[in-house]
Amino acid sequence: FEVREGERVPFRLRWFPSHEEPEPLPELEQSLRATEQFWQDWVAQGNDEDPYREHIVRSLITLKALTYSPTGGMVASVTTSLPEALGGTRNWDYRFCWLRDSTFTLYALLHGGYREEARAFRDWLLRAVAGDPGKVQICYGLSGERRLTELELEWLPGYENSRPVRIGNAASEQMQLDIYGEVGDTLHQARRHGIDSDALGWPFQLAHTEWLAKAWREPDQGLWEKRGKAQHFTHSKVLTWVAFDRAIKAVEKFGLSGPVERWQRVRAEIRESILKHGFDRSKNSFTRAYGSSALDASLLLIPAVGFLPANDPRVLGTIRAIERELLQDGFVRRYTPEQDHSGEGTDGAFIACSFWLVDAYVLSGQEAKAKALFERLLTLQNDVGLLAEEYDVTRGRLVGNFPQSFSHVALVNSARNLGERMRPSEHRQNT
Repeated sequence: FEVREGERVPFRLRWFPSHEEPEPLPELEQSLRATEQFWQDWVAQGNDEDPYREHIVRSLITLKALTYSPTGGMVASVTTSLPEALGGTRNWDYRFCWLRDSTFTLYALLHGGYREEARAFRDWLLRAVAGDPGKVQICYGLSGERRLTELELEWLPGYENSRPVRIGNAASEQMQLDIYGEVGDTLHQARRHGIDSDALGWPFQLAHTEWLAKAWREPDQGLWEKRGKAQHFTHSKVLTWVAFDRAIKAVEKFGLSGPVERWQRVRAEIRESILKHGFDRSKNSFTRAYGSSALDASLLLIPAVGFLPANDPRVLGTIRAIERELLQDGFVRRYTPEQDHSGEGTDGAFIACSFWLVDAYVLSGQEAKAKALFERLLTLQNDVGLLAEEYDVTRGRLVGNFPQSFSHVALVNSARNLGERMRPSEHRQNT
């Protein structure tokens, strides 16, 4: 059928199990009105009055739509195998829930007034990671499924001939120590916002912190999920410091019970290790991994998590080094391609990393640079305000799985950091 300007043509599509009778189809105009009213009411719950409210609301709607309401789990994306580089092999399945997104997501929801969604996400998190601390995965299925076996569908050509097409994600089997800090910070921030999680959350956090007292010394795969040799990634070590810092504060500020003096010693040991092995004096910058001179965009999060203040010379030096080496064509790369020895090929600019630079600029008092970069990033949105995982500077187009929750969470938090109200990054670092 054809639809011309000004015309409305009802169109209905439904699915039901073949062994069941289909439910009666609803009246379309009524359903449309009910759907519109639902989203209007949901948006009205928010308390955003920032200059970038329109963009914040668009991103929050996207995050809500990426959430599976029966469990509260939020997928990283609704797609699989959309390539990070057209014709390349970085084609991953992102239809799962990543623990790493947890603190960023919680902030985006709580600061906007969406406590119900924040609580549901926190509860999903506690259910998913229950059990042996040493067997925590970096990602799970929407209902907490652990088995995410990766398969390659060889008979499919892939998006714009980008092979292979994958379902499942083998990264779920990696050791990534930073997630313990992200989860610990999530529970800490939930307490700060009055979401009581101590009946289940504190025993869980206590067990994880005790396990990490030895495990933090181990190498891991890092937040970029490299499928190569494990390393002592600086970002991972910083987040293990966060895990102990937030556990200590749970005792000091919320009256919970734990071996705080021993944790303080471990926290100090981790800090000393990072400052000794993760900082390159010749560059005046933190580095991607111990013993390496390479940089990594995740180092921009050092002030945001409270490890060092943003005006510390080592933080300022790191920002300048990233500007020199990773800021290319106006966007921040995760790392330079020559530093990648995985054999997976190059990729686009990871959009969240550029938002992290916005936040680092704000925290370090570089407001003009922060606003200019943020407003340039807004131009990457498509016609309905959605962002993918990455941006291909050469082709001038979005690449990677779409829409990407990490990109939208980063947009929301950066927009609020540029606003007049309490800024998420300042709130998080002042734990």
